[in-house]
Amino acid sequence: MQSPIEYLEARREENLAGLMQFLRIPSVSTDPARREDVRAAARFLCDALLQAGLPRSEIVETPGHPIVFAEDLRAEGPTLLVYGHYDVQPEEPVELWTSPPFEPEVRDGELYARGAVDDKGQVWLHVKALEAWLHTTGRLPCKVKVVVEGEEEIGGSNLSAFLRERRDLLRADAVLISDSPMFERGVPSLCYGLRGMAYMEVTVRGAGSDLHSGSFGGAVANPAQALATILAGLKDGAHRVAIPGFYDRVREITAREREAFAALPFDADAYRRALGVPELVGEEGFSTLERVWARPTLEVNGLLAGFTGEGTKTVLPASAMAKVSMRLVPDQDWEEIARLFRSRVLELAPAGVVVDVRTHHGGKAFLTDIDHPALRAAARALERGFGSPPVMIREGGSIPVAVDFREELKLPVVLMGFGTPDENAHAPDEHLSLENFHGGLRTVSYFLEEFAACAPGS
Repeated sequence: MQSPIEYLEARREENLAGLMQFLRIPSVSTDPARREDVRAAARFLCDALLQAGLPRSEIVETPGHPIVFAEDLRAEGPTLLVYGHYDVQPEEPVELWTSPPFEPEVRDGELYARGAVDDKGQVWLHVKALEAWLHTTGRLPCKVKVVVEGEEEIGGSNLSAFLRERRDLLRADAVLISDSPMFERGVPSLCYGLRGMAYMEVTVRGAGSDLHSGSFGGAVANPAQALATILAGLKDGAHRVAIPGFYDRVREITAREREAFAALPFDADAYRRALGVPELVGEEGFSTLERVWARPTLEVNGLLAGFTGEGTKTVLPASAMAKVSMRLVPDQDWEEIARLFRSRVLELAPAGVVVDVRTHHGGKAFLTDIDHPALRAAARALERGFGSPPVMIREGGSIPVAVDFREELKLPVVLMGFGTPDENAHAPDEHLSLENFHGGLRTVSYFLEEFAACAPGS
């Protein structure tokens, strides 16, 4: 009888073909014109889980896009909850793709398509790993529940409501999410921390309409210059955020973490060259990895003011606007940070303008105990799947659902992703390494076995 790994190896082309079929569905959740495509992707996944051998797989309706829920509770031992999303980012700008975004193509060992790495390709790993166990042994090593949403790329709230309302249905011992990158190619990784977010918008208004800068310049405040003054006051010369109280709740990086970060195969100069910047800058006293993984930041994401077209126009703008995001670390409360930001902006506002501060959205940072049995099981699985022990990393971005699982269901979360930082998620020519795809299939299969043995619910 074949083992699950032998089953997967014998069906490499079949597994890839199934993923390519999944990727052809343009499940762009933000586009109302593709609502039926999003539903088609949910149905495709629901059917694939049934064909894999799970006794229950169904579409759960929401006010937005549907959730796919599946389970197999026939095994003994702990219960694993697998999360992913089947919706994808818009494909624009299409002209920058080498091949059509919804016509998957393999080139030089990479699978190119929108959703290849974020997150259809990584969801498909779990479907096929479950199938391998069920088709070779007739049962899974542990109980498994699967939740795959269709609104991750638009920050939908329907999954959060589903978690709150269906706690009993979703009861488990740990959550596994594959929606994150490895540290770099060839370096299997476990992510145990994510930053939170507070996203703000600042609007500065002056006169009731744009004014001639020659006729009125010097007599009234310029909203663009006023906004520049405000933004400049939000950071100091050491690249620290200059908002009173901003750092009060920041959980400091431990000595153990600093040593682990320093030991990673990180080349700061290669990183700088890859980004195309003349110099790396950031908060003094911290390394680049510490800054992007474990320190809070404030960044201007967009500016709008006055005349920006070709040629010249001597205008004094009536208003100016900036969008600002703050990435947060454990123990910072995003709503408190939003209030502190508002107070500081209003304090910095010069005379002659009216300032409005709007809070768009936010979320908490996430941190998992690296010594939790489920993470140790994942580390063993990664070593078996890729042939080398994983590194432990944090990630500068945010996965809000990880916090939802922790706070709504009180579950530890394992972030075990198989992408790489250079695979253009959200950008043209998104792709997934086939080496990582097949290594991920092996790893997820091993993880089911390792998780069953670690018994985190005991």
